[in-house]
Amino acid sequence: MSKVEIQIEGMTCGHCAMTITKELSGLAGVSNVQVDHEKGSAVIEQSGLSNDQLSEAITAAGYTAKEFTSLDA
Repeated sequence: MSKVEIQIEGMTCGHCAMTITKELSGLAGVSNVQVDHEKGSAVIEQSGLSNDQLSEAITAAGYTAKEFTSLDA
């Protein structure tokens, strides 16, 4: 299981965060998603997914993934 923080462009409200959460949670391999529209970021715990796959899901929700930061120790 790995943990990554993604900076996301275009979020303005709680509904935006819920849309992204729903899209990312639907991916096989994602075990936890925490989206904060005020910070413009999401923290995802996942296994077996590439940054490109996560980015594609965010794009499908109507937003843009800008920066990926690994939070693994």
